[in-house]
Amino acid sequence: MQLKIYNSLAGEKEIFKPILEGNVGMYVCGPTVYSNVHLGNVRTFLSFDFIYRSLTHLGYKVRYVRNITDAGHLTDDGDVNNDRFVKQTRLEKLEPMEIVQKYTVDFHKVLEMFNLLPPNIEPTATGHIVEQIELTQKLIEKGFAYESNGSVYFDVLEYNRRGLNYGELSKRNIEELFANTRDLDGQGEKKNPQDFALWKKASPAHIMRWNSPWGEGFPGWHLECTAMSTKYLGETFDIHGGGMDLKFPHHECEIAQGKACNDASPVNYWMHANMLTMNSQRMSKSTGNYILPMQLVTGENDFFEKPFHPSIVRFCFLQAHYRSVLDISNDAMIASEKGFIRLMEAVKVLGSVTPDDEKQSGFILAEWKTKAYDALNDDFNSPVLIAHLFEAVKYIFALNDGKETISTKDLEDLKSTLDAFIFDVLGLQTIEENNNEKLDQTLKVLIELRNQARKSKNFGLSDQIRDKLLAEGIELKDGRDGTSYVLN
Repeated sequence: MQLKIYNSLAGEKEIFKPILEGNVGMYVCGPTVYSNVHLGNVRTFLSFDFIYRSLTHLGYKVRYVRNITDAGHLTDDGDVNNDRFVKQTRLEKLEPMEIVQKYTVDFHKVLEMFNLLPPNIEPTATGHIVEQIELTQKLIEKGFAYESNGSVYFDVLEYNRRGLNYGELSKRNIEELFANTRDLDGQGEKKNPQDFALWKKASPAHIMRWNSPWGEGFPGWHLECTAMSTKYLGETFDIHGGGMDLKFPHHECEIAQGKACNDASPVNYWMHANMLTMNSQRMSKSTGNYILPMQLVTGENDFFEKPFHPSIVRFCFLQAHYRSVLDISNDAMIASEKGFIRLMEAVKVLGSVTPDDEKQSGFILAEWKTKAYDALNDDFNSPVLIAHLFEAVKYIFALNDGKETISTKDLEDLKSTLDAFIFDVLGLQTIEENNNEKLDQTLKVLIELRNQARKSKNFGLSDQIRDKLLAEGIELKDGRDGTSYVLN
């Protein structure tokens, strides 16, 4: 069972061969912490959490690095006022590092809620300014970068003149890129429209600034990932992941920087998670088709009929392959909740199954395990893996009904395998029943009994139920829409 990974650079699945046998170096582009992490981000990070868990389960020792972008994220290289941190500091009237701290805490809180494992290393852009300056100097010395008015740019045309291929990841033609580029403010500093910033000169009003050989400034967005990935994983490492939206220009620039600096391709396998939509439309604040992760969990939104536990959200996300577009809707979440409950019920039922070593089972455990691992090894195919888990669920309920049998050995094997897939690989968690939910269900039963007593004109019993509940601080209220209760 060889692991195959879809390599975005090759455009096909390839047999995974790590640089160091049994070990994996994996870098995933982390959040830009200038605002609350959104649901699409959660989908990306959850996808790579599943990949991280899968690699570990398959026996690899993984060094997982995921950065925090806390400086230098320009929306374009032409205008330093487009720095997202600068914009947010003005909106919230806070210092930049207050913004960073506020939203880094939010990021960690949300990911912990969805049971994502922390990376082995979580470096920050501001913690690696020295390394970014050193890389910029090296690129200048090698003729791949130039200084202009206190800023430094990567020379894309020079990179291509030397037989390298800017555009190889995104499959873009360099001539088309130049032809289609509009003029930007500050374009006069660049030799070519597609050149990108390695270091930007800070304006007098720019708060985030550091000393450099070219004057006070701050790093360009793309350079930080090259600096941090090479520092912790080496000049060439196994896997680089991120959202599909980062393929160009961010990851394209990383490849160019790595090749220009080190004369070697920086990454062997590029992996990209696809986007998240809601109700078949792109999630966007401007259109109003947008909710935060916490709003999906608390139910404080206008799109979903009820709150959903984080583990149910996680289960829903994993029912789509990481390379597929995932659409969430109220119906999809309700269906995921039902599937999740049935899966967890099967785990409970399996714990009370009595083995039978005398009879032969129609369910061949070894074949089922092979199919499940084939799904995991086929580019981490979570929906197919989940489908196989439900084959086992069907078998478990048949065991419970006495329609199937299982040997003692197979029972222990099935328990351990199922636990590993559900809790370790998929990262799902059991949901403890809320006492309020139990109270609500109990009161619904009592209200129904009271209603039946009233229909039968048994007013003595009806009043007795009402009065006893009132004595316990629960007041029943009869209205046009039925009976409700209030806790006093």
